[in-house]
Amino acid sequence: MKHLYKSTAVLLLLLPISMMSFAAEPPKTNMPMNKMGMMGGMSEEQKTEKMRTMQEHMLQMHDLSNQILTEKDAAKKETLKTQQLELMKAHHAQMMEHRQMMEQHQQKKQGLKK
Repeated sequence: MKHLYKSTAVLLLLLPISMMSFAAEPPKTNMPMNKMGMMGGMSEEQKTEKMRTMQEHMLQMHDLSNQILTEKDAAKKETLKTQQLELMKAHHAQMMEHRQMMEQHQQKKQGLKK
């Protein structure tokens, strides 16, 4: 029985240590980021323009959401939902195109290093 208590005590002491060592590992990502993040290579004007574009998209989405929530007519509500869905699809396609472009850029960059 003494061995069981000692073994349990050792396990309970080792558990927090193993958790700390696991938590200290940084997460691994597929694409390396530059030091300044995703928009690091942009000028201030380009960053502002990108943010304005993102803001415009968000405002359109929220406007449609508000219209959907307040609309009483089921047919008009469905039309608004379809409109919002199309906006979401267009935004998703744009993001995927950008992602593909970034991946190609990374591959070219890695190819030059070799």
